[in-house]
Amino acid sequence: MTQYPGPDTDSAPAAGSNLPEYTVSELSAALKRTVEDAYGFVRLRGEVSQPKRVSSGHLYLRLKDDKAVIDGVCWRGTVDRLGIRPEDGMEVVVTGRLTTYAARSQYQIVIESMALAGEGALLKLLEERRRRLAAEGLFDAERKRPLPYLPDVIGVVTSPTGAVIRDILHRLADRFPRHVLLWPVAVQGDGAAGQIAEAIAGFNALPSGGPVPRPDVLIVARGGGSLEDLMPFNEEAVVRAVAAGTIPLISAVGHETDTTLIDHAADRRAPTPTAAAEMAVPVKAELAATLLDLERRRLTALVRSVAERRHRVEGLGRGLGDPARLLEAAFQRLDDRAERLARAPQTLVDRARARLAQLAAALRHPRQTLADNRRRLGAAGERLSAAGTLHIVRQRQRYQGVAARLTAQPLVRAGTERRSRLADLDHRLPIATRRIAAAMADRLAGLARLLETVSVDQVLKRGFVLVRDRDGKLVLDPSPLKPGAPLTLGFHGGRSVPVKVADRDGGPPPRPPRKPEPGQGSLF
Repeated sequence: MTQYPGPDTDSAPAAGSNLPEYTVSELSAALKRTVEDAYGFVRLRGEVSQPKRVSSGHLYLRLKDDKAVIDGVCWRGTVDRLGIRPEDGMEVVVTGRLTTYAARSQYQIVIESMALAGEGALLKLLEERRRRLAAEGLFDAERKRPLPYLPDVIGVVTSPTGAVIRDILHRLADRFPRHVLLWPVAVQGDGAAGQIAEAIAGFNALPSGGPVPRPDVLIVARGGGSLEDLMPFNEEAVVRAVAAGTIPLISAVGHETDTTLIDHAADRRAPTPTAAAEMAVPVKAELAATLLDLERRRLTALVRSVAERRHRVEGLGRGLGDPARLLEAAFQRLDDRAERLARAPQTLVDRARARLAQLAAALRHPRQTLADNRRRLGAAGERLSAAGTLHIVRQRQRYQGVAARLTAQPLVRAGTERRSRLADLDHRLPIATRRIAAAMADRLAGLARLLETVSVDQVLKRGFVLVRDRDGKLVLDPSPLKPGAPLTLGFHGGRSVPVKVADRDGGPPPRPPRKPEPGQGSLF
């Protein structure tokens, strides 16, 4: 029987009553001790109502059924370990102790743990969580990454003591042995979700080329179990860690019929851990057979290509002409060109001599040119003298006419202006006469210089010579000359040199033909 504390010894019963007298605080403390002693550990089932987490981190809510309501409080350190987030209408089973809150004269339960009440409520929670995470795009197909064909390193997140890791290692050894990194975690119970999320984030945080090799693919695996056992793989923290990772991930949680939220966020879902190992690597024997088949096909294609090219070259060779015949025509063209090349210098010399003779025949004798220039100069001088005299006479007649007209006019009409004009004309007449005479003198001097330029002496001074025969006549055409005929070459300054006509246009006397040496044939 519970013993209730008595009243304070200093208090006395009221007059006319033997009941003890309590203060409010004393009664509240007595009730608090009575409730906590009687209900120190209870399990309570109810529906969550009005959950609220305050800034201090504590959680306040109400649990109700169809007939009663009780307040509940969960302290900050316990809230982080609940594993679920209470929401309105969620049916849960909480474990804790009853206590009272004297300031409001109410009793409440201090929650130590919380679990969903029944599988239906758990499935409802998972469905609401799935819809919320899907709305954020964490399950979109565009986020899925392809698995590497042959990874060098495989990271496994699972329990180190279960049969799952042994099944994965055994299957990898059978198909294609690879380097495996195990991150040991708890796969059920409190704290399992946090460990799994930390393992996934830890693998993704490994640097490439570091002391610990970075995995090319991850496998998150667990054996079968109840829905409550698989709850760590339904936690939001695990799903977000999978979605935020950059390494392709295979989810292998439970059996083929089990589905968790991590399956929606993973890049590939395997029905079993063994199937996950099969997805991660190909079969080594099949890969070797494929490589052998590809090598065989490559060699076959190479042999076929070489054979086709050989047949094509042979066909092209049959279409070509006889090389010996082609060379015979080339040899004949070469001999013809060589013969023409040997005659080419003499032909060029003959053409040059003929051209030189033609130009020499067309060249005028300097004396004839000098005579023509003298005749033109004399005629120009006569015309110039006549023109000057005529011009002077005309100007004088003009001025005399003007003076006569001025003299004939009345003195009143002539005036000062006529006298000025007459004086000006009289002044300009000698000036114009001198200017005309100077211009004619300059022209005459120019013609004299031109005559001097084309004179015989100036022509000889430029390097020409006068060729005269024995009679002193100029030789204009060398055709009538005979070899040995005497000639005289006249140079500038009156000097002359006697010469004779050479044989074969000045060449050396002909040599007798050389007899060919015995055994030496002609090249042409």
